[in-house]
Amino acid sequence: MNRRYVAPMPPQLRQQMRAGHHPARTVPCPHCGAAVHAPCVLRKSGRHLPKPHPQRMNTWALQTACCPECQVEPGTPCHDEGRARHTVHARRYQEAEDTTP
Repeated sequence: MNRRYVAPMPPQLRQQMRAGHHPARTVPCPHCGAAVHAPCVLRKSGRHLPKPHPQRMNTWALQTACCPECQVEPGTPCHDEGRARHTVHARRYQEAEDTTP
């Protein structure tokens, strides 16, 4: 009988493995329910997606960056002249990417 012993992964190695992933993985996906640091999945097939769902990227940008377009702070939804938006402004995505190490 062959046994495979599994050792816990050192935190440094875990960090390096995540380095190639999109920073939006730091928030759970509101669309598919993927956990923090887990890839998004297709609901029917369960197949992992190479990129996060747009809703996850929206949530990440909302929580990470100030919006240069409507001047709101992280955590506050974007708006257009007082009307709430369902997504964040494109410039907020760029700001989030620029502030992520």
